[in-house]
Amino acid sequence: MSRLIASSRASVQASADADASAEDGCRPGCGACCIAPSISSPIPGMPRGKPAGVRCVQLDEDNLCRLFGDPSRPNVCARFVFDQELCGSHRDEALARIAHWETLT
Repeated sequence: MSRLIASSRASVQASADADASAEDGCRPGCGACCIAPSISSPIPGMPRGKPAGVRCVQLDEDNLCRLFGDPSRPNVCARFVFDQELCGSHRDEALARIAHWETLT
């Protein structure tokens, strides 16, 4: 999730502009990986993790992870990286694809 969520807090752009920048990595402000999947490990503010489809409490109003770079960030989140096949060409596609994979696991 690290590259998916926090490319740069200073460079969060409008959604369409952010989606266009996804060719080489994360779409700033997407946050799909912090909403669609379940996370079973504890998250600060969510000691039992989170169910699929529930917004993580650490996802800020710009859809960026407040725990990026923090050692309390769950390992599963830190290991999640942008993948064009999974994340698709825009945020809505990422939400749908990640949700679909969640149902298969």
